[in-house]
Amino acid sequence: MNDFSKCREITPYLAQTKAMRLGAPGKFGLLDLVFELDGDGKSIMRHWDRRAPLIVQQELYFDEGMPEMPCVYILSSGGPNVDGDRYENRFTVRKDAYAFISTGAATKIAEMVYNYSALKQTFLLEENSYLEYLPEPTIPCRHSRYITDTHIEIDPTATLFYSEIYTGGRKYYGAGELFEYDLLSVCTRAHRPDGTPLFREKMVIEPKKRTVRRIGTMHHYDVLANVIVLTPEKDVGEIYQKTRAFIDKQQELAVGISYLPNHCGLLFKVLGKETSPVKEFVRQFCAIVRMQIKGKPLPEEFMWR
Repeated sequence: MNDFSKCREITPYLAQTKAMRLGAPGKFGLLDLVFELDGDGKSIMRHWDRRAPLIVQQELYFDEGMPEMPCVYILSSGGPNVDGDRYENRFTVRKDAYAFISTGAATKIAEMVYNYSALKQTFLLEENSYLEYLPEPTIPCRHSRYITDTHIEIDPTATLFYSEIYTGGRKYYGAGELFEYDLLSVCTRAHRPDGTPLFREKMVIEPKKRTVRRIGTMHHYDVLANVIVLTPEKDVGEIYQKTRAFIDKQQELAVGISYLPNHCGLLFKVLGKETSPVKEFVRQFCAIVRMQIKGKPLPEEFMWR
């Protein structure tokens, strides 16, 4: 999606911002990261291009389970996403390379009056590559509008662990503002290098038009994790069998897993009342995937995360 304004759900929010114009410096953030193997067979971040307010520093090697894996954190110098912000991420993992990408903090979507905030993402994974993408949660505040489009091109031998966590809003801000945002639109699609489509998933959430508190949507839960795993067909069944789906009324958690079409991977979802337990189940699922694909353990999360 090159032009978000053509999306039907965005139509009511196309007014020009009254402060900084659309596309002004500081309102269009760009990241272009490329991982590949160096001459010694070490996976490194060979190329990185960044445009404020997005910031990425040198890759780090702190993962005790895979100390050879480069770990990168995306930071923002501009605070929350505000009215009219546009962001674009491009992540490329070359043949046999591997990486971990996350964010330094939650992404907050601030209150908006005229326009919307948008994120376009492109993932390119070549033969036998491996990428874990586990950003911190997204928090849409009252009257915010946020739309994302994620485009994945992946080789049949590669693996992508792609996770998103969305809260209902600032739960403990004043009297709380759960599901008081105007729009949350999330689209993810994938295809093979030859153009063969794999799947497309789109969620359009407009709480003021249609309640999310019904059974079958969010019901009494406040946090949603949406995880997509694209991996070789021979590993899909093994990961599925090792993953438990359940509803725990005491812990107020619900976990589900299903196959994606075209034998390309799995769709894993977690619902919860609080962010921390949802994040923990996403990491547990990531541990299963990593052990299946790489034979390496996922270490415990840092205490301050």
